[in-house]
Parts: sequence; structure tokens; C-alpha cells
Amino acid sequence: MEPVKNNNNSQMWRYAGLASQFLVSIGIGVFIGVKLDQWMKPGLPVFVWVLPLLMMAGIIFRLIKDTSSRK
Repeated sequence: MEPVKNNNNSQMWRYAGLASQFLVSIGIGVFIGVKLDQWMKPGLPVFVWVLPLLMMAGIIFRLIKDTSSRK
């Protein structure tokens, strides 16, 4: 019964790490987007929207790739 509990803790830390990585990458994307928007001065805040969306898509793709069953 003990290995099952250890496995649950391992899975919990794995997904907690993925969640924190998700949040940090969104924050970095927003920060870089703000700086690019300030530097390039487009009419709309384009990079603030595009960079975090690209980062989220990349992380979701990697999450699906990591958690899918391998045959």
C-alpha cells in the first residue's frame, strides 16, 4: 500500500511543477509582450496577447506529448 501513496505524491509534484511552469511562462510572455509593445508601439497591444497564447499552446502541446501513452 505504501508504493501507491508514494506514486500519488510523485504525480502530484509532477503536475504541480507543470502548473508552476505554465504560470511562469505566461508571466514571462506577458512581460516580454509589454516590453515589445512599448518598443514597437503598435496601435493595439498585439504582443501582450500573442506571446502568452503561443507559450500556452507550446506547453499544452508538451503536456499532451508527455502524458500520452506510448506504444
